[in-house]
Formats: sequence, structure tokens, C-alpha cells
Amino acid sequence: MPGNDTRAGAGGAAPATRRRRDARLELLTDTVMIAPALALVALFVLIPIAIAIYLSLTNWDGFTIPPSWVGTRNYERLVQDPEVLRAAAFTAVIAVVGTIACNTLGVGVAVLLNRHTRVNTVMRVLVFSPYVIGPVILGFLWASILGSNGAVNALLTSLGLERLPFLADPVWATFTTVAVIIWATFGVNVVLYLAGLQTLNVSLLEAARIDGAGPWQTFWQVKLPVLAPTVTLNVVLSAIGLLRVYELVLALTAGGPAGTTQTTVFNILTTSFSRSQLGYGAAQSVVLMVAIIAVTVVVTQLRRQSEQAVSA
Repeated sequence: MPGNDTRAGAGGAAPATRRRRDARLELLTDTVMIAPALALVALFVLIPIAIAIYLSLTNWDGFTIPPSWVGTRNYERLVQDPEVLRAAAFTAVIAVVGTIACNTLGVGVAVLLNRHTRVNTVMRVLVFSPYVIGPVILGFLWASILGSNGAVNALLTSLGLERLPFLADPVWATFTTVAVIIWATFGVNVVLYLAGLQTLNVSLLEAARIDGAGPWQTFWQVKLPVLAPTVTLNVVLSAIGLLRVYELVLALTAGGPAGTTQTTVFNILTTSFSRSQLGYGAAQSVVLMVAIIAVTVVVTQLRRQSEQAVSA
């Protein structure tokens, strides 16, 4: 009997040892597999962020070595800098108005183009093409159309009408810039919403039709709940992209007139390189990064709370 207990104990210990060895081997394998990705993230994300935070606490001009330490002086300066605040306000307008408009237009156009027809195929290409062409090209294109000597004003002059200051007046330039950014951006939202609509079960639409639901009721009660995860993704991506907009503004208005259309990224690059104030520009970059993270967290949290409310 004692011998049998010993053999049972030994037999039970062996599988446990093998499981621990297999677990260690699996952990090692997983670590080796993700090590290249972690190295790339550290090299191109974490290290640049750490450098930006360090530079934001210095008064570095890009040439003097080592940078002189100034602590939080750059952050104290930017909250009192009217140029920074004006750029932040304009960027906030672009982000809020653009996110709402891009997603509203994206859902509406996606629903209209959801059917597989030749016309819809052509329209999908036309809607998405501005996003593919590139912001710099689009900026120069619209500048040639809406500029003081552009095609629209040339047409108005030929008709005996007054020129419109699309890019010359601060108010007109603000509305024009926001409108062009929305037009150039919402195509990708349409594509993502179309992909979300493809996951919709046809039986749900048939059941809604049998129940007598109209197009509006079908959209709100069937299609929109299916698109909820896509809405969250689109809102986050739109907000991040609009907070970082730069190239289109540079080509369209160059930040004018009188700095009215300068965005935060535009101001960061101007401060850092044109004025050789990399420390101050780094501080603005860190604040922008925090704002982007905050927007992402808030939107994701709101989405999670709405899911919990529905499930409850």
C-alpha cells in the first residue's frame, strides 16, 4: 500500500512538472514572437514621446547642446500665449464640427450607396477619391478654385458680380477651411460605414419590413445599432485626424489671413523650426498628445457605458 501511494504521488507530480515546463515554454515563445513589435513600438513611439517630454522641459533651440533646463516654464507660457490659444480654438472647431459632419455625412451617404449598382460603385469611388489624392494636392486645388484670382471669382467677375473673399477674410477663410477639410475627410468614414452595413443580417431587415417599419424606423432600430461599434471607431479616428490636420491648411491658406486658420500642428511646426524654439514646440506637442489620448478615452468610455446601459 505505501508503495502504491508513492507511485501515485510520483505520477501526479510528473504531469504538473510538464505543465509548468510547457507554460514556461509558451511564455518564452510568446515573448520571442512579440519582441520585434515591442522593439518597434519602443523605438518609434515610446522613446520619441519620452524625448518630447524631456525637450518640453527645456529651452532648446535645436542647436545648443546640452539644452538648458527650464522646468514647466514652457507650459506656463503656452496657456498665456494668444497665438497658441487661437490655434487651439480653431483646431477644436475643426475637430468638433468635422467629427460631427464627417460621421453624419458618412452614415447618410453609406446608407444611400449600400446597394450594389454601377452608379453606386462609381459614386463610392468619387466619394473616397479625395482621401486618396492627398491633402497637399487638394489644398492647392481648392486654393486655385477659391482664391482671389481663382476660378470661382473669375466666373463671378465675368458675370459682373463682386468677388467673394473665400480665403482673404478671416470669417470666410474659417468656414472655407472647415468645409474643405470635411469634404476631403469624410470619404473614409463612408467606406468604414459601408463595411459595417455589410455585416447586417438580411433577416433583420426582412423582419422589420414585415413588422411594418418604415425606412426611418429601420435605420434607427436596426441599422444604427449594428453600426454602433463602427461609429465609435469612426469618431475616434476622425477626432484624432482632425486634431492633427496640417498639410491641407498649409496648402490652402498657409495659416492666413493673419493667422486665423493656423491649427495646433501648424503652430507647433512654425514655432519649432521657423522660430527655432523646439522646447516650446515640444511642450505644445505634449499637450496635443494628452488631448488626443483624452478624446480617445472619453469616447471609448462613453461607448462602454452605453453598451452596459443597453445590456442592463
